[in-house]
Amino acid sequence: MSNVSNIVKTIQDIMRKDAGTYGDAQRLEQLGWMFFLKIFDDREKELELLRDNYKSPLPKHLRWSNWAKDEEGITGEGLLDFVNNTLLPKLKSLTGGVDKIAGLIRMTFEDANNYMKNGTLMRQVINKINGIDFNASDDRHMFGDIYEKILKDLQSAGNAGEFYTPRAVTQFIVEQVNPSLKKRETILDPACGTGGFLVCAIEHLRKQAKTEADEGFIQDCFAGIEKKHLPHVLCMTNLLLHGIDVPSNVRHDNTLARPLRDWSPKERVDVIVTNPPFGGMEEDGIEANFPAEFRTRETADLFLVLLMKLLKPGGRAGLVLPDGTLFGEGVKTRIKEALLAECNLHTIVRLPNGVFNPYTGIRTNLLFFTKGQPTTEVWYYEHPYPAGAKSYNKGKPIRIEEFEAERAWWGEEKDGFKSRVENVQAWRVSIDTIKAGNFNLDLKNPHNSDTGPGDVDHLLPEYEKLLAQIAATRAALKQELQNALTASTRTDA
Repeated sequence: MSNVSNIVKTIQDIMRKDAGTYGDAQRLEQLGWMFFLKIFDDREKELELLRDNYKSPLPKHLRWSNWAKDEEGITGEGLLDFVNNTLLPKLKSLTGGVDKIAGLIRMTFEDANNYMKNGTLMRQVINKINGIDFNASDDRHMFGDIYEKILKDLQSAGNAGEFYTPRAVTQFIVEQVNPSLKKRETILDPACGTGGFLVCAIEHLRKQAKTEADEGFIQDCFAGIEKKHLPHVLCMTNLLLHGIDVPSNVRHDNTLARPLRDWSPKERVDVIVTNPPFGGMEEDGIEANFPAEFRTRETADLFLVLLMKLLKPGGRAGLVLPDGTLFGEGVKTRIKEALLAECNLHTIVRLPNGVFNPYTGIRTNLLFFTKGQPTTEVWYYEHPYPAGAKSYNKGKPIRIEEFEAERAWWGEEKDGFKSRVENVQAWRVSIDTIKAGNFNLDLKNPHNSDTGPGDVDHLLPEYEKLLAQIAATRAALKQELQNALTASTRTDA
């Protein structure tokens, strides 16, 4: 297919003519469940060819190919009546079926809605979707571009906190954490979004697969949790596209809503790869699920505490975190102190500004740690821009090839990374130095001799740090004021 953005834009332009879809968020939610049904139908056709005994969990009249495929088929009021009064109610109450697939579909559609009021326009949208064959390799790979476009539109629709992690970043993290199929390692993404890390981990394991038993393990060795409905639907769809027959291990839930003490040792995993939400605040009461010394409403900080809990001894994690976590004080300091005491934080890759454009300009870092031994030193690697570039943008995103230098430098954890050497991009800091600095991990490259005022690309992240510090101080003051007012009210009563 040609330009993905144009395909999605054409569909959205059709939807904008519909009186029922008055916002991008509604249009994108509608598009999400439609894509799921189309892709699930394509996957079923493939399974019917591969398996003689395959039986669909869907009644025949609910399958996409039976009500949506014919371009001259059901339309207008008849189509609306079918979708509103038959299709969605039946999917939301689906029972039985093959293995866990029926339950998966029911969970996927529990919050799905049809916002469109014009059945003729809905038929036009369906016909556009029918132009994509997700059993064809080119169109299948295109889905990544489709949901990236959807997330960009979500961002412009005001849904802050939804970030598409660049493929190069997910791939690099997964490669360096290196989940092992031979060791039968389990994998978790507790904030899985649209499933980028899970898909990347699955592809990594498939490269190691040699037998049917290996593939059987891959089908069930991972788990994910996603709070929001649309990314969850997209995650289900993405996993189906990547050969996961029943992605029932991915739940639609808020990971942080469960008290930390309720996670049992049996639920711990070997590998965690994730990009937890950052820059946002959790709802009131969520922090009470965590020990008093770690209570905060900052989402990224809570996820970091959770990760330490969910890793098995010897388990490994690779994750994305903002600069604010590295330099923050108060609760952030206590979290970092616990991390360095319980885990070996062996590597921090400092990414330059713009990696997550256009979603956010906040500078980010890749943290790699192993649970079970305290940190003795932290290696830093400052990832440079490619030659001639001053930032990343939509047309020039970060590429996996840029990580070749880190790959060559990395070494092996089992020998303590003894092959690593300091260079203009890499340096190490002892735990004593970190403790003396009150656990500040926002440490500058000592090999960078530039002492001038710097350019915009350097100053902007510094300015963002100051804004983050101001915001944190304001939030603390607001909380103190609220506490004082509450106490005063009680006294007066």
